[in-house]
Amino acid sequence: MALFAPLSPLNARRLANFRANKRGAWSLKIFLVLFVVSLVSELIANDRPILIVYKGEVLSPLVADYPEEKFGGFLPQTQYRDPVIRDEIEANGFMIWPPIRYSYNTPNNEIPEPAPAKPSWMYSKEKRCERYEKGVADPGCTIGNWNWLGTDDQARDVAARLLYGFRISVLFGLVLAIVSSVVGVAAGAVQGYFGGWLDLAFQRFMEIWSSLPHLYLLLIVSSMFVPSFWILLGILLMFSWVSLVGVVRAEFLRARNFEYVRAAKALGVGNLRIMWRHLLPNAMVATLTFMPFILNGSITTLTSLDFLGFGLPPGSPSLGELLAQGKNNLQAPWLGLTGFFLISLMLSLLIFVGEAVRDAFDPRKTFA
Repeated sequence: MALFAPLSPLNARRLANFRANKRGAWSLKIFLVLFVVSLVSELIANDRPILIVYKGEVLSPLVADYPEEKFGGFLPQTQYRDPVIRDEIEANGFMIWPPIRYSYNTPNNEIPEPAPAKPSWMYSKEKRCERYEKGVADPGCTIGNWNWLGTDDQARDVAARLLYGFRISVLFGLVLAIVSSVVGVAAGAVQGYFGGWLDLAFQRFMEIWSSLPHLYLLLIVSSMFVPSFWILLGILLMFSWVSLVGVVRAEFLRARNFEYVRAAKALGVGNLRIMWRHLLPNAMVATLTFMPFILNGSITTLTSLDFLGFGLPPGSPSLGELLAQGKNNLQAPWLGLTGFFLISLMLSLLIFVGEAVRDAFDPRKTFA
């Protein structure tokens, strides 16, 4: 038995149209690669080794916390970047480090100038190692400890914060886009299918709700609660669900008088079943077409709030906070430029994917 059912001719044509749009297809591939890489950020940028072999024992600091006394120290938590601990472990085994030996909140205390410090490759080896006596092992002189994109104003590695910030932005945007789409599709379906006074009352509510100053309300609510991922998600969900209501409502209003819908009602089929089985697939075309753009807007909203200081908690890896640091530290152009290029790349890829999806669902487009 086949693992996957064959595509219908309609879906096969849509898939062919999507693949025919080379820019959109390659944008989706690049975006997925970046997203998958960000999902394993702990294996790429971390201040803990991936694996330790110490006195014949295999340890995984990414999974478990080990006290420093296990390696001859006395602190309750091990600082693996400490030269004493590092020398002790390497004398009795070895460590496997990630490519970037900094997490998003790890300060680099060995930078040769006050933070924000420029990228390490812009310094000479002598400059990177000037704080250490000759012959002393210096973690800042090895490539794994370089700050490839420099440090921010708190001496944290910019490359690590970009990696973790990309993951938070995409996950936040995905959750917000999916949940708001579900709420918006449900609201639009109820309005369009039942119509009458329910549709009229809901339309008046939508007009009032859409006219509220969203930014001011976001600032007020954010000042009342300690911002977190889920609190911020709930606040933004209060206003983001309205984007799909009009499209879905129009589709249900148009299709509810079709002959097959009337026939289903005459046969005694329930309203929920008719909405789910017969009308929703038509509305999902518009929903899927708008999804990449909704995701784009969700990421932009989070970045804007972080830039203004009303987003994620302080210290969180945030692309908007990196842009704010670039604005406040014009003498460190790597802060603003790295944040700008990553956000521009991410949003551009999503726009190209959205255009390809739109063309794929366009009945006038044919694959040649």
